[in-house]
Amino acid sequence: MARIVMKFGGTSVADLDRIHNVARHVKREVEAGHEVAVVVSAMSGKTNELVGWVQGMPKVTGANSPFFDAREYDAIVASGEQVTSGLLAIALQSMGINARSWQGWQIPIKTDGAHGAARILDIDGSFLVQRFKEGQVAVIAGFQGIAPDNRLSTLGRGGSDTSAVAIAAAVKADRCDIYTDVDGVYTTDPRIEPKARRLDRISFEEMLEMASLGSKVLQVRSVELAMVHKVRTFVRSSFDDPDAPGMGDFLNPPGTLICEEDEIVEQEVVTGIAYAKDEAQISLRRVADRPGVAGGIFGPLAEANINVDMIVQNISEDGKSTDMTFTVPSGDVAKALAVLDKVKQTVGFDALQHDEGMSKVSVIGIGMRSHAGVAATAFKALAEKSINIRAITTSEIKISILIDGPYTELAVRTLHSVYGLDKQ
Repeated sequence: MARIVMKFGGTSVADLDRIHNVARHVKREVEAGHEVAVVVSAMSGKTNELVGWVQGMPKVTGANSPFFDAREYDAIVASGEQVTSGLLAIALQSMGINARSWQGWQIPIKTDGAHGAARILDIDGSFLVQRFKEGQVAVIAGFQGIAPDNRLSTLGRGGSDTSAVAIAAAVKADRCDIYTDVDGVYTTDPRIEPKARRLDRISFEEMLEMASLGSKVLQVRSVELAMVHKVRTFVRSSFDDPDAPGMGDFLNPPGTLICEEDEIVEQEVVTGIAYAKDEAQISLRRVADRPGVAGGIFGPLAEANINVDMIVQNISEDGKSTDMTFTVPSGDVAKALAVLDKVKQTVGFDALQHDEGMSKVSVIGIGMRSHAGVAATAFKALAEKSINIRAITTSEIKISILIDGPYTELAVRTLHSVYGLDKQ
C-alpha cells in the first residue's frame, strides 16, 4: 500500500463526463489499496469567467489594489475549485467510495498575505493523515489557502500544481501524480516539432528550467517545491483509459517521472528545447559606469514586479560608460519604460531603446555539465539557417538565445534535430 496525491487540471474536469472519468482514475488507485488525496482545479474556463466578473465591476481604490480589493478577488476566483471538489466527491460517492471534499482553509493550507499570488508557508498533514486512517479519499480544492488575515488566499495561475506538491510533501506521499491534457513531458512542443518524443524521466533541475523557460506542463513553483522536498512527481494524461493495462502500475505508470538526478541512469547531453514567445529587449545606452548603477536600474523594476531576464552588459564605444541590455515580457514593456524614465536622472543614461516581438529559445540538459561544445553546436546550426542571435545567457545546464520572433519555430526544429532529440 502506498500514499498518493493525484492532481487534475482544468481540462481534465472540464465537464461532468470528464469529472466521472477522473473518478474512475481515483477509483483504480483506491481499489489497489492505496491511500489517496485528490487536488482539483476549476473547470476549464471557469477561472477566466470569474476574473472577468471581477474586472467588470466598477473600479474603486481598495486597501491593497488600485482597482479592486484583492481579498475580495480571492474570495470570488477561489469558488471555481470549490465547485469541482464537491462534484468529484459526489461522483466518487456514487461509485461506492468514501470521499469528502475539503477547501484549502479546512486543511489548513497556510499562506502569506500576498492575495492573488500567495505563497504556501505551512501545511499540517495530520488532518489528511487522519482521513487516510478512516479510509476516506480527501478531495481538496487546489489553488487556495488561508492568509494571516483569516481570509481566503489564492496562489496565482497554475497554483493547483503547487497545492498538490505541497500536500504530497506534508503527508509524505510516495508519489504525486499530475494529470493533465498531455501524456508526459516532451523533448519540445509537439505542435512545433512532430518528432518530439516523450521523456521517461527528467531531473528536477531540468524540469525547473523547462517550466521557467516556456514549457507549460507544470507551474514553476510546483517544481521548486518538488525539488526541495524530493517529491517524486509523475506527469500523466487524464484522457488515457483508466482501466487500460499498465495504468495501475505503481512503479512505472505511463507518463514522465520528475525525480532526482541520480535516478536517471543514462543522462543525455541535451534533454529538451524550450521556448518563450513575446519577449521584449530593452537597451540602455551609455550608462554611467559607477558602483550601484545596476541596483538603481533593476531594484525599481523588481519593486514593480517586472521579471527581468538575459542581462548583458558591455563597455560603450567611448570606453567610459557601459551599455546594458535585458529582456522583459512584452506585456510589461510599457510599465518597464515608465519605471526607467523615472530613474533616468538618478542612474544616468543617454538613450533608451526597445524592440518587441522577440523569442527566447533554450537548450536544456544536465549532461551539458560534462560535455564541451554544446553552445558552439547551437550557434553553428542557427547560423546555417541565417537566424541572427540578439543575446545569449548560459548556466551549467542551460543555454538561452534571444532571436527575432518569426524564426522561433525554425530555431526550435533546428536545435531539436542538431542534438539528436528526434531520434528514438
